[in-house]
Amino acid sequence: MTRQKLKLAFIESESARKSTFKKRKRGILKKAEELAILCDVPICMRIDSPYDPNPEVWPSEEKMSKIVSDWKMLSVMDKTKKMVNLETFLQQRITKEIESWRKLRKENREREMKEVMFDCIKGKTSVSQIAKTDLPDLACVIDQCLKDLNHRIEVLNKNGESSSSSAFVASTAATTPSNAMSMVEMRSSSVEFYNKIREQIEKSLNMETSIKDLDLNQKQMG
Repeated sequence: MTRQKLKLAFIESESARKSTFKKRKRGILKKAEELAILCDVPICMRIDSPYDPNPEVWPSEEKMSKIVSDWKMLSVMDKTKKMVNLETFLQQRITKEIESWRKLRKENREREMKEVMFDCIKGKTSVSQIAKTDLPDLACVIDQCLKDLNHRIEVLNKNGESSSSSAFVASTAATTPSNAMSMVEMRSSSVEFYNKIREQIEKSLNMETSIKDLDLNQKQMG
């Protein structure tokens, strides 16, 4: 059976209100004690109520006086360095959400350009069919893929050089010369293909720049 959601509103019945006050007071005092023990932070509480002429102080009058006096001895900067008003709080949340949105937008853009790059590799599209505004981003993705690919090749080469003779025999037994040759050819062909796409992008960008310069010269001559 699920708990019924509590409706936060003033309790009209005085007996129910008094009972709720006592119950909630015990709960908040218990939470304060747990917080003080678990996090080792100075906590004190003073609770005034219409049901008790004397205010309840936790944990004691002496400890509360010490905590308050220590607080008063702090400088204004120490007191307010972690304080925020509603405007500052909302501004921090907005800034955080904007940063998260920019990160997601960058990740989505990279995924989109990777799909375009793989479409070029599979022959589904060509560089000439890609929008001019997408070419710089596509070039960045290709450059990053080339860096990752070259780094992977270096790691594989280093691992091959540092492997023991027994590991070398086992690897050669599992990999035939034809397979090894195909792996090398695949790496080199991938690099060549990436470079070819990048050259086409640079040509397209240079052509666009030349067209803009030509239009500008014609306007000046006219």
